[in-house]
Amino acid sequence: MSKSDVSREVRFVSIPEGLHQERVDAALSRLLGLSRSTIVTLIESGEITRKGKPLIKSDRVNTDDYLEITMPAIASEPQLTATPIENFKVVYDDVDVIVIDKPAGVAAHPSPGWRGPTVIGGVIAAGYQVSTSGAAERQGVVHRLDVGTTGLMVIAKNESSYSNLKQQFRDRTVIKVYHALAQGHMDPTEGTIDAPIDRHPREDYRFAVVADGKPSITHYKALEFFPAVSLLEIELETGRTHQIRVHFSALRHPLVGDMTYGADHTIAERLQITRPWLHARELKFIHPSSGSEIAFFSKYPEDLTRSLEILAKGQLPESQ
Repeated sequence: MSKSDVSREVRFVSIPEGLHQERVDAALSRLLGLSRSTIVTLIESGEITRKGKPLIKSDRVNTDDYLEITMPAIASEPQLTATPIENFKVVYDDVDVIVIDKPAGVAAHPSPGWRGPTVIGGVIAAGYQVSTSGAAERQGVVHRLDVGTTGLMVIAKNESSYSNLKQQFRDRTVIKVYHALAQGHMDPTEGTIDAPIDRHPREDYRFAVVADGKPSITHYKALEFFPAVSLLEIELETGRTHQIRVHFSALRHPLVGDMTYGADHTIAERLQITRPWLHARELKFIHPSSGSEIAFFSKYPEDLTRSLEILAKGQLPESQ
């Protein structure tokens, strides 16, 4: 690979209040969703600076610190490769579609800066055929879940089903229901969030509610209240990147474990959760060939269940 084939991404990161006085390696691991060893490698290479001064891994960060991070060189055009997924679970499979239950830590498809496993790479590695429609690295992908989000995704297996499903998502006829654990108690207990979303004006690795953003609509209702948190059922009318996370953060009810959008790390630690508490629970759409509605339901994975068990017992362990 020649130098013309690679680029080095520079990110500017502001430290949120919830990570005040954390070690820089731990703070950035939480904030960026990267392993601590990756962050340490960047620190030791002098790629993470504060006011122009390289940091060491034991340095502490402060609220509103502004860090400059030079990310590793990456291919300018992500390549689709077979990447086996641990705990790969197929919920449904026929000649037109495959529905999977995505584990945490898996991206929907390859993208700049992501070197971990992908849904589409895992589907191919498991021997399934997918549509060749769309960008080369996104073959068959008609919608996405964030890396840290678990739950149901549908993949198109041929060109006809790809076109059909893409149109269903454009028409907003696909039913997507999520469960989330948000900080605080929602008031009102059910409602609709109608607030436009686009790239954050200063931090391009995340999104925000902005006046000239894309229309974004989220419906929610509270299922259960626990001390300091609410279990919510959420239905998306639109499907913007990070939509649920951004909308609830804007209401000052960030998802538990979502440090990128202002969550309190002490609550996450007490509930033993290391990612945003968010699960794609239900998925309903019209089958591309039969014309009949098909529906799927996903149980909570182990880490989300564990958090609810801690809450149900009313015995939150002290944070470390």
